Amino acid sequence: MNMTKLNQVYRCNVCGNIVEVLNPGEGKLVCCGQEMELLLARKTDVGPEKHVPVIENFDNKIKVRVGKVPHPMESNHYILWIELITPKKSYRISLNPGDKPEAIFPRPKSKKYMVRCYCNIHGLWHDLEEKMKF
Repeated sequence: MNMTKLNQVYRCNVCGNIVEVLNPGEGKLVCCGQEMELLLARKTDVGPEKHVPVIENFDNKIKVRVGKVPHPMESNHYILWIELITPKKSYRISLNPGDKPEAIFPRPKSKKYMVRCYCNIHGLWHDLEEKMKF
């Protein structure tokens, strides 16, 4: 039997639904009559668009920018969300076309955290200096 893991992200390849696991369990996640695809976060950019989150620390906050060169935020290609995950809390900022591909979060008290983002075309990405394994 399959076992999901906390904070895994799944996508339905029929309708586009995206699900994040909040409570792991046995079984398969199914949508539109098909098993959902487990998305594995990438951390190396390829091509002109940049997706790897870049983290800047200031005051008691963390600013996350998507890409060293800002990711496009056009109606057909944009970042849907940026997320900061710690062992006890998750923060997510939803974005729309035309927004800046960035988010500001409170600086985590834990030294273990991960930042990731989701591009509507290229999928799930996380920072190069991943501090937490899932």
